[in-house]
Amino acid sequence: MTRSNTALRPLAEWLQRLLLCVLTSVSLAVAASPDAADDRLYDFDDSPRAEVLRYPDWFNDPFLDLPADLAAAREAGKKLIIYFGQKRCAYCHQLMDVNFGSEEDIVEYTRRHFEVTPIDIWGVAEVTDLAGRTMTERGFALRNGADFTPTLIFYDELGTEVLRLRGYYPPYQFRAALEYVADAHYQRESFRDYLARGENRMVFDETDLNDQPFFQQPPFNLDRSQVPGERPLAVFFEQGDCHPCDVLHGQALREPAIARAFAGFDSVQLNMWSQTPVVTPAGERTTAQRWAEDLGLYYAPAVIFFDEQGDEILRLDSVVGFYRLRNVLNYISSRAYLQEPSYQRWRMQRAF
Repeated sequence: MTRSNTALRPLAEWLQRLLLCVLTSVSLAVAASPDAADDRLYDFDDSPRAEVLRYPDWFNDPFLDLPADLAAAREAGKKLIIYFGQKRCAYCHQLMDVNFGSEEDIVEYTRRHFEVTPIDIWGVAEVTDLAGRTMTERGFALRNGADFTPTLIFYDELGTEVLRLRGYYPPYQFRAALEYVADAHYQRESFRDYLARGENRMVFDETDLNDQPFFQQPPFNLDRSQVPGERPLAVFFEQGDCHPCDVLHGQALREPAIARAFAGFDSVQLNMWSQTPVVTPAGERTTAQRWAEDLGLYYAPAVIFFDEQGDEILRLDSVVGFYRLRNVLNYISSRAYLQEPSYQRWRMQRAF
């Protein structure tokens, strides 16, 4: 080796170490990001599955005695999760196949800190609830408002509900939910604040959001408290740098029938972290960020539907695809909520 090459070797080694550090930092950042750009988590066929769902073997046996399950969890130093699902629900399969299938850390953490009791929302087996009342699984699901499956309700040691997940949440948010409850963060802060702190959430400009021709433009005076609206209202709460938002706009909202349905509503889009002025359907003057906080929203995109009087009909605040969105839009567009305010009961009536 020449003298010049020998002199350059320390510099080359330092550059190699620097490059390795940079690559490692980038890899860690991607791994820590909210399920960065993983389309299998947001873009999948959400129509009913042909195969019947199987629960993990570490779920509680479905004796459906919830006070006994709560006591057993407390004795083991754990908390109780009640899982509401359907045997052919694509989102339930997604939870079992991905979160409880390929994510070993989630399985290990869940088994260490929780007992999980499954409820079939179509089931007719008898359930004893935490207050000692008995009813069918179907009746229990209806009473708990499990409109979208999977629904997971987390309870503390005393049997008090401390968190509810409606629908499928990808591994990042699901891990955060487990940790939020296991470490009792609910005693100090909302899940929205806990997630935002973990993500170091920034406020993005409105230009970062996906636009749609059916979105109404500001100012956002959504007041229906004095004069009822002529059509239902759909409010899209979104944020910038949001892959599931991009999937919703790039897939489901490109479907002509879905776009037409939203065009038949009063549809608005809000950045859920912005200070955009809003008058809510109840007539309250606020900002988009404060309203999203008051509504308890922690997932984007979230779509909340309001009736002509400004009362909330239902909300989609988890991963949603064509099949689920079409069903919801049929319920809203047909004004079925006027005769049947329970979306789940409406679905059950149509199934029989």
